[in-house]
Amino acid sequence: MTELQKQASEVRQTAFRLMHDVGGGHYGGNLSEIEALTVLYGNIMNVRGEDPDWDERDRFVMSKGHGGFGLYATLAYYGFVDYDVVANDDEFGVMVPKHASTEVPGVEVCTGSLGQGLSIANGIALGLRADGSSSRVYALLGDGECNEGQIWEAAMTSAKYNLDSLIIVIDNNHYEFDGPTSEVMPIEPIEDKWKAFGWKTFRVDGHDTSELVEALNEAKKVKGCPSVVIADTVKGKGISYMENVTTWHAGSVTQEQYEQGMKELEV
Repeated sequence: MTELQKQASEVRQTAFRLMHDVGGGHYGGNLSEIEALTVLYGNIMNVRGEDPDWDERDRFVMSKGHGGFGLYATLAYYGFVDYDVVANDDEFGVMVPKHASTEVPGVEVCTGSLGQGLSIANGIALGLRADGSSSRVYALLGDGECNEGQIWEAAMTSAKYNLDSLIIVIDNNHYEFDGPTSEVMPIEPIEDKWKAFGWKTFRVDGHDTSELVEALNEAKKVKGCPSVVIADTVKGKGISYMENVTTWHAGSVTQEQYEQGMKELEV
């Protein structure tokens, strides 16, 4: 197991524990996104955990905002925030939001209404360009989120303005809220669609950190257009009773389910 793969395993355990500690969350999509987040924060992005607002940092937008707990766990692992802060209701006066919130240090924007994150990322990239900044913008989208028309309007905009500082990852876990994406609203051939919209595309095993690192490093070399890494993943990754089960899109676990899940994730 590589060091990054080991880190991803530990982040996944943290995300599962966090969702349990605060009473539940969007288990399926939070567990599928972990390798992408680990690679971005642990290897690819130019960020500083001790200084989340560093002016020269790369920016990250969690477009699939319901993946907030996976992001919080990643930020805690890499030193942006203490675990106890995001797990403690009293820190915020209310339960920490299940959707990505700027109340948590290191989170750039509040997200949750699906389809808007890519537009936000476009705006950030254009603003950084106007400022003469060399910082990059990364965003994580869900495959179900790509049902939203605004995603494709934003994709056209990214290409029109040649936003080569913009790199997105799609957590392609093949499920959404009410079933498989192939049945609810098919998006394949997803790679061909992004190519047709003027993007450089890469497709990888989204649970293989080495493949993610290679694709994201290649994307950083692309000039003249934005890049997308389509990461094929498993919804509910790592927990047998959750993997590819639609009803675990969101919910809460019993103590027995929690203990079983942690045992499987530790292995």
